[in-house]
Amino acid sequence: MGVGVGLSLADFPFSGAEPFWRWVQLCEDGGIDSIWQTDRLVSAQPHLECMTVMAALAGATKRVKFGMNVACLGWREPVLLAKQCATIDLLSGGRLLPAFGVGSPRGPEWQALRLPPKGHGGRIDEALEILRLLWTEDSVDFDGEHYQLTNARIDPKPVQKRFPLWIGGSSKAAVRRTARLGTGWLAGTSTPGEAARVVADIKVAAAAEGRSIDDDHFGAGFGFRFGSWDDPVVQKTAAYYRDLIGLDPAERIVVGGAKEILARIAEFVKGGVFKFVLRPLGDGNDEVLDQTHRFIDEVQPELYRRN
Repeated sequence: MGVGVGLSLADFPFSGAEPFWRWVQLCEDGGIDSIWQTDRLVSAQPHLECMTVMAALAGATKRVKFGMNVACLGWREPVLLAKQCATIDLLSGGRLLPAFGVGSPRGPEWQALRLPPKGHGGRIDEALEILRLLWTEDSVDFDGEHYQLTNARIDPKPVQKRFPLWIGGSSKAAVRRTARLGTGWLAGTSTPGEAARVVADIKVAAAAEGRSIDDDHFGAGFGFRFGSWDDPVVQKTAAYYRDLIGLDPAERIVVGGAKEILARIAEFVKGGVFKFVLRPLGDGNDEVLDQTHRFIDEVQPELYRRN
């Protein structure tokens, strides 16, 4: 079973559009499987809006796939989102990887939009069902607690006949949603052991629903750095995990070289994870591009050999 690796930007580390597009072209030409964009509407740090990025990538690339990591259904209207995804998939020739979740409770959007970070489970479940129906049915009537639709339809439909519906998160609710509606699962900042437990739980829950998730449709991610733990960008990232969210940074990011990155990927694979969204840790244009170059030159050939 092949391992697929995409690259992600958690924020916007570039000085402007030109180096961003150089990075995209590097991923396209370098054989990177997919490009992923974090969803942030409100932030003190620079972030691109994820659906706009998906549309831009559809026009700027020919081969590479792309997805949202992950689009937050807590503050996005599902009919518009379904239409955006279908349009982007059509214009890209079927290369969109839609992924959805509740959103981090630490996200500044909740306070800025005056929304409580808890209590959105029913809304999320209804939104996911609406997305699935609009992508597959000619007309949708929906009478839920949070959303009501009458003769809603979108046309054209997505190009991909079995349009992906990846679900993010590791909560019991995320497991249930993936088992009931998802075609794939994408972890957040899980360790290999944590991800393995969620994979096992999803498989059991999906079987209870009379469904199954393809074995190679379980994903996870981590940040990587060719360098040292003393590098400033590593220290900054480690402080975020350690001081702000109380997690061991050594379990969430990989620092060193190709050997260390491949070893972490292998740990995840043992637990049933075969898709990866990895983040090059770099401060500024040159560092991000250099980290990506090194991944393509030093890690990717070994992954191809193992596949």
